[in-house]
Amino acid sequence: MPSVSSRPAPQPRTTVVSFLGAVVRPLGGWMPIAGAVDLLGEAGLDAASVRTAVFRLKKNGWLASDSRGGARGYTLTESATTTLAAGDEVIWHARKPADLADGWCVVHFSVPETLRSRRHQLRSHLATLGFGNAGTALWMAPARMHDVAQRAVAELDLSEYAAIFCGDYRGPQDLQTLLRGAWDLDAIDRGYREFIDSSRIDEHHRPKGAAAFTAYVELLDRWRKLPFRDPGLPREVLPEEWSGPEAIALFGREVAKLEKPALEHAAAHWPE
Repeated sequence: MPSVSSRPAPQPRTTVVSFLGAVVRPLGGWMPIAGAVDLLGEAGLDAASVRTAVFRLKKNGWLASDSRGGARGYTLTESATTTLAAGDEVIWHARKPADLADGWCVVHFSVPETLRSRRHQLRSHLATLGFGNAGTALWMAPARMHDVAQRAVAELDLSEYAAIFCGDYRGPQDLQTLLRGAWDLDAIDRGYREFIDSSRIDEHHRPKGAAAFTAYVELLDRWRKLPFRDPGLPREVLPEEWSGPEAIALFGREVAKLEKPALEHAAAHWPE
């Protein structure tokens, strides 16, 4: 396992978001700011970075000031809870391989220049959802993504500029070649392999206290973006040595090992 010093420095915002979703929510959706600063300090963030990230998340509507038991703190807003819950399905469960027989969902849009910012938002949103870019203003994903594609278009009020199709692929281009053009499958697989290489711990070693908490936050930080990049393509079109299943299984085992002692350690920083 690589030493802690060989890992990239934690990014304040992503680490704090991981903390909110995996620690603050299970502990009731409220956090004491002093306790959060101390805990995230153990995970490698300095106090100023934590407070800045918290301030920005509050400004963006994720957190609301709320003092409890004489301790200053913050409560997760309904917007934050909804956003975190939407991400749970991907982060914690990953996307199961789609059934090739179910076909594909294709999104095409032609958004006028006057709505350029929303056009960019739609592209970013589709990419985050796992859609691949198959051509100019043409995005595709397994057919099961139809409903989320409709919501993405509707939320940006771009329905009159978009068309969504679902059906079989009929060629003439080789399907695997087309998919490799739409997604960088090599990069996704490389991300999984790097996660596997950086996440293995001694099966007999059960960290406790601060060590468990730090390992848990680092694990989530390394993992959280990977499942969003993986569209869950059918196994028939994936490379033979695809490392996704191994990475997903490893993540599950490490969560089972670290979650309980990490939350117990965090709870000790909450006021009684």
